Amino acid sequence: MNPRKLLVVGTLVIAAGYVGFLLGKQQLAFEYKNWKPALIVNRSPRLDQAAAEVDFSLFWTVWDKVSGVYVDKRDLDAKKMVDGAISGMVAAIGDPYTAYLPMQKNKESKEDLGGEFEGVGIQLGFKAQNLAVVAPLDGTPAQRAGIRAGDLIVLIKDDKRGVNRSTEGMALAEAVQLIRGPGQSKVKLTIVREGVDEPFEVELVRETILVKSVLVEYKEKAAWVKLSRFGDKTREEWGEAVNQLASLPESELKGVILDLRNNPGGYLEMATYIAGEFLPAGKNVVTQQYGDGSKLESAVDRNGRLLKVKLVVLVNQGSASAAEILAGALQDYKRAKVVGETSFGKGSVQQPEDFPDGSGVHITVAKWLRPSGEWIDKVGVTPDVVVEMPEGKDDTSDPQLEKAMEMLR
Repeated sequence: MNPRKLLVVGTLVIAAGYVGFLLGKQQLAFEYKNWKPALIVNRSPRLDQAAAEVDFSLFWTVWDKVSGVYVDKRDLDAKKMVDGAISGMVAAIGDPYTAYLPMQKNKESKEDLGGEFEGVGIQLGFKAQNLAVVAPLDGTPAQRAGIRAGDLIVLIKDDKRGVNRSTEGMALAEAVQLIRGPGQSKVKLTIVREGVDEPFEVELVRETILVKSVLVEYKEKAAWVKLSRFGDKTREEWGEAVNQLASLPESELKGVILDLRNNPGGYLEMATYIAGEFLPAGKNVVTQQYGDGSKLESAVDRNGRLLKVKLVVLVNQGSASAAEILAGALQDYKRAKVVGETSFGKGSVQQPEDFPDGSGVHITVAKWLRPSGEWIDKVGVTPDVVVEMPEGKDDTSDPQLEKAMEMLR
């Protein structure tokens, strides 16, 4: 750039800066005149329970300082600030499954269990504090793009929403919120995959995801029952499936293959209920162990209709939580052989609570233990028969299902 042009540009910058200063001064005066501080409803500590001594005055000092001197009052959304403070407080515990969910995130969490939402069809979890794919749901953009259970998601990009975020330290609820979005919009995920040297990017187009939790197919007089999650409609859908199976003559049903692959879990009580289809009444399915050392057993309380049917269970890296409870119980009582790959390894129980404003919190309240007493967190359920899937993403063979069929024969 020659000296003359540099001088012109410099003059324009100075002039523009001065005009901007005058306008900004007027704008700030207007904002300070019209801005009203948030009304603090309750600053009082609870006195009805013992607690560690915590000086909370610093929080209010910072709150008042930011509210008083921050340059652009339009950015001061008291509700968002409170949500952020609560989210940070809960995240400081260091447990990725204990999280505060503002209204929108809580709504999305409920949609998961309801089986209908707009997104790409990925169930998320954590591997060694890294955001990981627990399971790509069948027939969704994620599955069609070749996303696999166990993939790590290290970066989320959404150009339209101006999102370009590393997932390091990201809470599960935030990751779900960033990956979901309106149908036909796009999101880009940077993936780290075991066995692949470099991270790679996958672009996905969001769509409405409708997922039935129970599907049944018949193969050579064997019933292949695909159980994709333990959600709001699972009991009803499971009942319909069992009605079909129970109506078949014994000669027409060699056995059942219960497919829990890529099942990320859901309601613990549903795992106990479904276990009751195969285990006699009184058998303990899972034990919850609380922080104070107390334990609560969840036992079968009904007479199932498939108690004598030959059973094989399929699991993989995407089988987590309630799916592991069910597989572990059936394996411990030697009711079924488990086939496939070691499961995800999530051995904790979360208690959800909703608040009047639509927000909620999920709190890890207990470990869960198999009937054998084993805690599978970060360990998973080890199959009786290990069968790995082929590496090629276009390979349509299913050696795990084929092995289960062979065992029923």
